[in-house]
Order: sequence, then structure tokens, then C-alpha cells
Amino acid sequence: MTVEASVLARYSEGAAVRQEALCCPVDYDRELLAILPQEIIDKDYGCGDPSRYVQPGDTVLDLGSGSGKICYMAAQLVGDEGKVIGVDMNDDMLALARKYQPEMAEKIGSNRVEFVKGQIQDLALDLAAMDAQLAQHPVKSSHDLIALRAWQDRLRQQSPLIADNSVDLVISNCVLNLVHDSDKAQLIREIFRVVKPGGRVAISDIVSDETVPEHLKQDPELWSGCISGALQEYDFLQAFIDAGFIAVGYDKWENSPWQVVEGLEFRSVTITAIKPLNEPCLDKGHAVIYRGPFSKVYDDEGHVFYRGQRMAVCERSCKVLTGPAYGDNFIGIAPLHDNPGVPWCAPSGTVRPVSETKGALHHQDQCAGGGGCC
Repeated sequence: MTVEASVLARYSEGAAVRQEALCCPVDYDRELLAILPQEIIDKDYGCGDPSRYVQPGDTVLDLGSGSGKICYMAAQLVGDEGKVIGVDMNDDMLALARKYQPEMAEKIGSNRVEFVKGQIQDLALDLAAMDAQLAQHPVKSSHDLIALRAWQDRLRQQSPLIADNSVDLVISNCVLNLVHDSDKAQLIREIFRVVKPGGRVAISDIVSDETVPEHLKQDPELWSGCISGALQEYDFLQAFIDAGFIAVGYDKWENSPWQVVEGLEFRSVTITAIKPLNEPCLDKGHAVIYRGPFSKVYDDEGHVFYRGQRMAVCERSCKVLTGPAYGDNFIGIAPLHDNPGVPWCAPSGTVRPVSETKGALHHQDQCAGGGGCC
């Protein structure tokens, strides 16, 4: 049985009858659960609560939305100006989530939740549209298969299920591990594609303390049970860094493993990350001071910051370092006078003299040291 087939079968069963083996204890916000139908709560299978990262006005994308529990919780938090999109490939789970849409819209005050059919590793392909296409043009030959692939490519380009740079926050609850290993890098690239510059990610999932051996990966029961598809704890973070995210880190880490299989520990974690701002890197005289306690730290773009020293940064980096992701660790210092700025060109680790952050523009005519631009 393939990974996709075993996952579909397991969660179709979970849409019909609660699967206790898929349940990982989580302390959800009881106020947000209070208005949810009990069936949605009972048939939800997760390992964390990414809804606590939702902010008013957000457009939220929930990957592997299942029964819709996290979507309906998030809908209460985004408010009238926000929107929640749940993506799932399982028709039974989608039917369960949609079953309660009218009731939930009435309780929340508006219909701000949408459930769409898609694979989370291919967020551009609308599987509902593909089902309709196959009903009219079934694949009966290799020629039909080639034609279908060409049609899929056009659909991705012309009518993507989730558009580029369209989502403020991507969340997921114990689903990334269900994707085949060969598709995991593509999945995270897809997350990067759909998040807006400056947008956020909050992913609750299962990780292992060691790389899962191949014989465990071949067990469909362990895979569909959120075990053998888990990434190793370091590799999980690195995959998001490799995709281009910054401020990647563990915000939640369960000290006690959820399960131990053949000596391997599998535990629930939640990682957070942000997509870099798509802004020019301009030197306007900004600086930051790293508060400590470490003697120096590096960010994901290779910049080094020394404890207590006023360090030159471009305006974009200053926004990031003093924003929610890093703000507790840095003091931001703005120039005294507004100026149009010049393209940033300074070696990594440039120290900003006090006088220059009081108004004088810092600029070098040529890059020094190489690789220091933000």
C-alpha cells in the first residue's frame, strides 16, 4: 500500500469512527471549543494547537484541515476582516468539516471558513477541479495521461488553488509527517510560496530524536499513525531554513515522548518561522543592539551581532530584528533624520559608530569583505 493510500484509508476511518490511536493529548482553548459540534472535536487528530498563533485580520491556511476543528477555532480569532482556508485531500474529512459550515457561520457571525480539496505538497492543484476533469475525460491510455498532466500544469498556472503570497499565517496540526519523504521538501517550498512576505508559519507536528530507519518507514500502520514519517528534530528545522524561512525555531517542545518505538522517541513540537520581507535593502542609518546573554549570535542570513554593540543594519533587517520574531532580543535604533537611503553595501558584522546612528548616513562606495549585504 502506498503512503497516500494508507493515509487516505486511515483518515476515512477516522471520519467515520474516532481513532484513539491517532490522538495525542493537547490542551486546547476551551472557550474556542465551546461552540464547536462534538463530532468535530471527537474526530480531530492532532498533536498541538497552532490556533494560538492566529491574529485578528489574518488570512489563515490550515494544511490537512481534517474535521475542521482548528479552522473553526481560528475563525473565531481572525474576526470579520479575516479568513480561514482548510486544505485536505480526503473527501470524507472534507464532508465532515463542511457538514457544520452553516451552523458555525451562524454561531461565529459570518461564513469566513472555506474548505478546499488539495494535496498539501501541491497547493496550486485544485483536486476538485481535477475530479471534474477526470469525470469528463477519464484516463484510458498513456496519451490520456500525458494530456492530463498538461491540463494540470495549465490549471496550476491559470487558477492555482492557493495563490502566491496570499496567506498571512500557515498552520498545520500533525500532518506534515504524513507526506511521503520524497515530497516533504516540495511541501515546505509550497508553504513558502503561498505565505506573504513577512508572513508567519506555525506548524505542530511529530519529530523523532534519531532518523527513522527504513523498515519502520515501510510499515503503513506506523506511517498513517504519525510515527514513521516523522522528520528528525534537527532536519525538521533545517528543511524550513533551506526553503528560505528565517526566525525558524521550536516554540513548543514536549519533554516527554508521545511514543517510543524501538528505542526512538517521537514527540510533539511546534515550530514557528517567518518569510523574509520583500523589500530593498537600504542603508538609512539604522542600527540594532543585541541584548545578550550570549557573546554573539548569527541570524539566518549570516549576519553576526555582538552583545551590547551597536551594529549597522539596513532598514529591512531592522524591521525584522525588532519585530515579533526577534524583538525581545534586540534594541532598535532609528536615525535621527529621514533620508531616502542608499543600497546597502557593508560587510557582515559592521559596527555602527554612535555618531552615525544619531543622524549621519553610513555608506560605502563598494562592498567590503563580500557577502555582507542583507
